[in-house]
Amino acid sequence: MLEWDAATYHRISDPQWNWGLRVLDRLLPAPGERILDIGCGTARLTAAIRSRVPSVHVSGLDRSWTMIREAARVQDRRIGFVHADATRLPFFTRFDAVFSTATFHWIPDHERLFGEIHRVLVPGGRLVAQAGGGPNLARLYERSAALAEGEFPEFFAGWTNPWYFAGVEETHARLKEAGFNKADVWLESTPTVMPDAATFTEFIAAVCLRHQLDRMPAATRRAYLDRIVEQAAADDPPYVLDYWRLNIDARK
Repeated sequence: MLEWDAATYHRISDPQWNWGLRVLDRLLPAPGERILDIGCGTARLTAAIRSRVPSVHVSGLDRSWTMIREAARVQDRRIGFVHADATRLPFFTRFDAVFSTATFHWIPDHERLFGEIHRVLVPGGRLVAQAGGGPNLARLYERSAALAEGEFPEFFAGWTNPWYFAGVEETHARLKEAGFNKADVWLESTPTVMPDAATFTEFIAAVCLRHQLDRMPAATRRAYLDRIVEQAAADDPPYVLDYWRLNIDARK
């Protein structure tokens, strides 16, 4: 697994933070509830759950050691953090709600993911989540793939996408198969404009294209990024990321 630069992500992840606040509005945590945040990252949103309702019991889970370490360093010590894979949750049935943002698209096995979430929810428990879905970042990744095939093919032998952007119908079917008897699933276009080339470059390098860049020597990464940034500068508006979010509200 390619580890995250967690400190940089914590600093630049305002788009994920802002989307996540809207998901938190849907969660509506109640006093005393037990809530699991899957893919908590540096736990900005995990902490926000507890800030809204201080009596909730919140656990943050992430498969990245760097994210867990950063979360434990910067967030409320009363939040429990677990380093684990979401398709093998280390819990028995115990949570009133599972919350997740910007995570499920990094997990290829959604059948097992939803089955595990269903297992750890109490009867009547709910899943409130959002991730990349449908045509998420299609323009950016099409440009990246064209560069991989054209100018930088030597670095992409055997490449497979590390993300999986599911659609509405397949997600609804998988939730039903996992045992959720009530589920609403919808896609939302959330184009995100960066203010300048430097901000755009730092963001895509740390978040969107980190797997591609990891395959290249440092001397090549700059040229690869420059090509992407040049194309983004010509967009209208410039430096826009064509994000799409897959929203899930489901109940056990």
